[in-house]
Amino acid sequence: MTRKTLMLGAAALAVTAPLNGAVAQQPIVSTDDEIIVTGSPIARTEHESIIGGSVLSEEEIAKRNDISLGQLLRREPGISTSFFGPAASRPIVRGQGGPRVGVLDAGIGSIDASTVSDDHAVAVDPATTERIEIVRGPAALYYGSTAAGGVINVFDGRIPNAVPEGGVDGALRVGLGSVDESVETAGGFDAHLGTFGGADLVFHGDGFFRNTDDFEIPGFAESERLRALEEAEEEDHDDDDDHDHDEEEEEVFGIAENSDTESKGGSVGASLIFENGFIGVSGKILRANYGIPGGGHHHHEEEEEHGDDDHDEDEHEEEEEEEEIRIDLEQERLDLMGEFNSPFLIFETTRVRFGWADYVHTELEGAEIGTVFKNEGYEARIELVERQFGNFRGASGFQFSHRDFEAIGDEAFTPPNITDQFGVFTVREYETGPLLLQVAGRYEHTNTEAKTVGLERSFDTFSVSAGAGFEATENIFFGVNLYRTERAPAPEELFSDGPHLATNAYEIGDPDLDTEVALGVEVTAHGENDRFSATVNGFFTSYDNYIALIARGDELDELPVFEFLARDATFRGFEAEVAANLFTFGAFDIGARAQGDYVRAKFTNGGGDVPRIPPLRGIVGLEAASPHFDVSAELEMAAEQDNVATDELPTDGYQLFNLAATWRPGGADSGFSVQIRADNITDEEARLHSSFLKDMVPLPGRNVRLTVRGTF
Repeated sequence: MTRKTLMLGAAALAVTAPLNGAVAQQPIVSTDDEIIVTGSPIARTEHESIIGGSVLSEEEIAKRNDISLGQLLRREPGISTSFFGPAASRPIVRGQGGPRVGVLDAGIGSIDASTVSDDHAVAVDPATTERIEIVRGPAALYYGSTAAGGVINVFDGRIPNAVPEGGVDGALRVGLGSVDESVETAGGFDAHLGTFGGADLVFHGDGFFRNTDDFEIPGFAESERLRALEEAEEEDHDDDDDHDHDEEEEEVFGIAENSDTESKGGSVGASLIFENGFIGVSGKILRANYGIPGGGHHHHEEEEEHGDDDHDEDEHEEEEEEEEIRIDLEQERLDLMGEFNSPFLIFETTRVRFGWADYVHTELEGAEIGTVFKNEGYEARIELVERQFGNFRGASGFQFSHRDFEAIGDEAFTPPNITDQFGVFTVREYETGPLLLQVAGRYEHTNTEAKTVGLERSFDTFSVSAGAGFEATENIFFGVNLYRTERAPAPEELFSDGPHLATNAYEIGDPDLDTEVALGVEVTAHGENDRFSATVNGFFTSYDNYIALIARGDELDELPVFEFLARDATFRGFEAEVAANLFTFGAFDIGARAQGDYVRAKFTNGGGDVPRIPPLRGIVGLEAASPHFDVSAELEMAAEQDNVATDELPTDGYQLFNLAATWRPGGADSGFSVQIRADNITDEEARLHSSFLKDMVPLPGRNVRLTVRGTF
């Protein structure tokens, strides 16, 4: 599919919101603006923010019902996914992933090993999620180096901040899927236990269970380009050999082998809620066991036969066996959260947040334990929002994190390391009439030590931004933000030295890497009325010392060698979204929505293209909503990606057709709904260029999913 075709489709405005996004009797265009708190301690609505921020509601999340955070957000403008199988799928924001995108659990890091490798799942499961806030672009000013490219902030409500109406509320969801024979159930509740010393005690509980088999795919697991390349290499190999190969490797067709998953988890929490705030604690456990599709780790065994003088019997015969790789993941986590709205000195609001987690995942190579990854850490954060003085507002904060990481086994490509990070930040605002001016800054100190190899690095980074917003009319807003951010290298980028079979590479870090510096600009425009809304974000970022994993051109341990190198690079692109309430037909409100996004990322000075950058993408569709019944149709499109790095193959474009219908027998306020949804109804092969596995595993084929949901 060509870029021209995609842009014409988007311009046609024949679109709905993402397939599951409609709320009963809620028009496509809604003037109820969501407050987003992730972009700044001074909260603003989505459409009055000078940065690209958006919010997914509980209704949208529940209806999408995807099994990983990356898959859940894949249809959002500017968001792609690493897709290392259905379970390990981490969000990618504007082409940035790994240690540049912060996945937060209500403002605190996920404290797992997901940034170390794309086959490591994020320890934040969407099953019980109530709200997700997305910040596209640099959020390092408020969340540090690990948010230099963006933030995904997930809220699951396990620490209540309000008293439930009627004393108890909750939700229960059950889902079934055809493409992987999935079964899922998830639920949670809040209960008011009484009043103690003038404060209300609220208890929270939730849990989920999910099981899936290997998912079905439309054709071959390997892409046509990869199969052609392997065939050509095999022909060259046969021409060089003195004997023929009697056996050919059987190609996988129709199913993504070793892609099954099983996960479960739950949490309990309690809060004291008083007139001017709340404070609460929670405990959470997560267990997951999932396969890594697309091949396994290779083990080589030699058998030596001895003869008298027979040269053939003296040769070593090498046999290669491929083992299926599974990951067994465990995490225990404790959290504390509080907000106090009682004025103190110059401060109006104080927010505190603390999280501790013990994370372990074991990579199983067949029946044997291969590598064990451990990460024990904690993070604390305090935000102080000042009282308004005239036209001025301000907020400041402190953040500290500790990470103790260890990898033990055959794939321990990174030595044990301890990282401590301290940051202090502030934001200042001046608002008069339609004009908003904002400046912000952050200082951060990072110390990383790998004692076993005798290496230690410390970094002092400074990040600043200055922005302006202008409300031209009550319904039209423009914003521009200039920024200069610095990111300390991640421990993997500094200390790696070993085989990393998930990426099929021998990875070598550079302990002498310097700070990564980004200088950029972002512009945003939003307009809306009762029938129409449109949002456009554009960005350009120039990097000094952009750290990337680059092919060196040789091999170690039969794996191609990749080095973490610092090169200058530029990223530019846009996200656009338009929506319209078209007309009413009987009991149905007819609406339409379109969205598109694009990223172009290149190394400067003739360095070529940055790897794994998603292509031009778009979604178009229609929706009809009524009190008892909704129906929607959606076309999801991606152009071919032929701007590739030297070690990449191009990726074909695709078109996916999706349909959904939701029935509410008791009406919009009943709290009970039944949804049937069909994704990729034409069973088309689709591959994500942002995935390391894109030439070995496509997206799932046709999937029919039934979801029953009730609230009380």
